[in-house]
Amino acid sequence: MPKSKRDKKISLTNTSKKGLVLKQRIIEDVKKCVEDYNRVFLISIQNTRNTKLLDLRAEWKDSRLFFGKIRIIALGLGKSPETEVADGIHKLANVMRNHTMRGQCGLLFTNRSKKDVIEWANTYEELEYARAGFIAPNSIELPEGPLPQFQHSMEPQLRQLGMPTALQKGVINLIKPYKVCQKDDVLTSEQAQILKLLDKPLAVFKLLLLGVYTKKNGFKKLTVPEDTKENDEEEMDVEKDNDT
Repeated sequence: MPKSKRDKKISLTNTSKKGLVLKQRIIEDVKKCVEDYNRVFLISIQNTRNTKLLDLRAEWKDSRLFFGKIRIIALGLGKSPETEVADGIHKLANVMRNHTMRGQCGLLFTNRSKKDVIEWANTYEELEYARAGFIAPNSIELPEGPLPQFQHSMEPQLRQLGMPTALQKGVINLIKPYKVCQKDDVLTSEQAQILKLLDKPLAVFKLLLLGVYTKKNGFKKLTVPEDTKENDEEEMDVEKDNDT
């Protein structure tokens, strides 16, 4: 009987004992998912938040989502024909590793049909507050006058963020018009914080399907809409996200 590709040993060097156990568990989980599920989708994530990822896991209880620790996940898949755990899956591992240089990505292991997953991903989106580095899709300017949505105690915070404010009879007022951001601005952390305080979510939490792997057909890239790529490159480093 031929030896299963899953039985291949993977060396993890320069790793503490505690970290080694975690990484080995991730690798074994990935190998098991390759055996248990019919399809593996490579997903790019735009404007992510951990709370959104928790919601996704609840929605996809019959599947398995991996985000973060991309290099360890790639090790679990195998980065070459000699180390891969299933025929041709090293191509998925290498595309996934390359994409981490441009944005956050993850894997969806599922038995749902390709059609169902694509339809779901194309329609799934939620408004989200923009982070620093996001490119503003439009301009936002506030007129001179009162800001009754804020408690008077917040006036020093707003002034520290750069807003021209003053307290007048216990009400925060803008003493002159203030442009929060200009269209196509790369947002600073101060601008992002002001937009959040104003309850103006400019970003969209969205999933983009980059490719799909099956044991029968190997790895195939999927078309990504051009208008979704611009802010995708501004995402955080996936290696800082320990949620897998």
